[in-house]
Amino acid sequence: MTYEAFDLTGKTAVITGGNGGIGLGFARALATAGADVSVWGTNPDKNATAEAELQAINPSASALRCDVSKEEEVEEAMTAVIERYGRIDGCFPNAGVGTKNTKPFFEHSNEDWFDIIDVNLHGVFFTLRAATRQMVKQGEGGTLVLTSSGTAIQGSAKGQAYASTKGAMLAMMMGLSTEMARYQITANAIIPGWIETEMTAPLFGWDKFVDNVMPRIPMRRWGTPDDFGAIAVYLMSDASRWHTGDVIKIDGGFSIF
Repeated sequence: MTYEAFDLTGKTAVITGGNGGIGLGFARALATAGADVSVWGTNPDKNATAEAELQAINPSASALRCDVSKEEEVEEAMTAVIERYGRIDGCFPNAGVGTKNTKPFFEHSNEDWFDIIDVNLHGVFFTLRAATRQMVKQGEGGTLVLTSSGTAIQGSAKGQAYASTKGAMLAMMMGLSTEMARYQITANAIIPGWIETEMTAPLFGWDKFVDNVMPRIPMRRWGTPDDFGAIAVYLMSDASRWHTGDVIKIDGGFSIF
């Protein structure tokens, strides 16, 4: 027998950046718990692979191509989800790009800054705006789960653009948690630790990085996307209806050691 409050049957979740990494970890667990899931991404091949995997869990799953930095694409994708499923109960604005340059801050170009801001911050705004509009219209509550980063609370040399977006996401979440409470919509943020994903693969192949970081993780392993499935189910479930405005660290103890 399973805990009834964790049953997500009849609920619909949107996960941006859901065709891989943490986003796909969210989606797998949500689909397993019975939710209809729609994952968004910009890579058609990854979308198709993710869709096939998720449909093997729950045949209702779908994948949409969407560049969240483009307002019109977000609005079109959200409309498509509503037309297909009739509702939106959970929104996980997880899509993001990392820092690729190694230049010092005073040499960053406008493009270095805006390339990251456009996806990681503007994209989150576009997505949450469209999702909350629908949730308020439905009048049945909802769940917002933002994927932040340890860089929001720790120094990130040469990564100020990325860190700025992740810190802003925490502020956005807190504002949403207070404003949306009257509509029974919860808002929380997750701070992941070092996770094995496509984005982190180059770092994990660098011996100096591994030798310095691994000893700082008390659990002595990298995280995996599936380490984030349970929190996604919990936050979207009826079990967490009074849990809002929280920053939840899932990092194997990295941030406290």
